[in-house]
Amino acid sequence: MKTKKIISLFLIFAFIILSKVSSFAQCSMCKATAESDLDGGGSIANGLNTGILYLMAVPYIILMLGAYFFFKKPIDAKIKAWKQKHFSAKSSN
Repeated sequence: MKTKKIISLFLIFAFIILSKVSSFAQCSMCKATAESDLDGGGSIANGLNTGILYLMAVPYIILMLGAYFFFKKPIDAKIKAWKQKHFSAKSSN
């Protein structure tokens, strides 16, 4: 079971690394479009910047939610054990 998790994490990591290589070419195209639009007095660049920020924020939100649910049970168990250790000693005195 543990080896399946390691293999699946490795495959996901490899997929992410390999899929990023082809996406670097689009940055110059977007930059050129935004610059030419700003020079012409358009507003596409503002929408493009907003879209980039939105696309940048979503993965971080997903990671934070995943970390919260992944670490919630161990942290809750440690807090519960700490409360039992410290507060049960006070009530027995």
